[in-house]
Amino acid sequence: MSGITRITTPHTYSSAVVAGDYVFLALHRGGGDTFSAQFEDTMKGLKGTLAQLGLTMENVVKVNVWLKDVNDLPEMEQLFRDHCEPGKFPARMTATTQFFDADCLLMIDGVAYSKK
Repeated sequence: MSGITRITTPHTYSSAVVAGDYVFLALHRGGGDTFSAQFEDTMKGLKGTLAQLGLTMENVVKVNVWLKDVNDLPEMEQLFRDHCEPGKFPARMTATTQFFDADCLLMIDGVAYSKK
């Protein structure tokens, strides 16, 4: 037994890979016409992936937020507050990038700790 669990997708990546006490979260992106709509849908997907493993945002220890436009950073900061308890934010790195899909405004990946 490898001790590795994968939540597969129809694509060439898993949305999460559990290895020991750590969960490696792959890209999560959402749909919608606005940044806030995409952010909320992305978080819904991320929370759904975590829920499949019996975890919550409180288990997330590190995220990388990829933005298409750096000008969305202040809105992202505000929206992020709605998804984590005060004082329990994960470590975070935010950067900008060009996405393959022209309509994509952000993606999030990260690491969660699953030791109970």
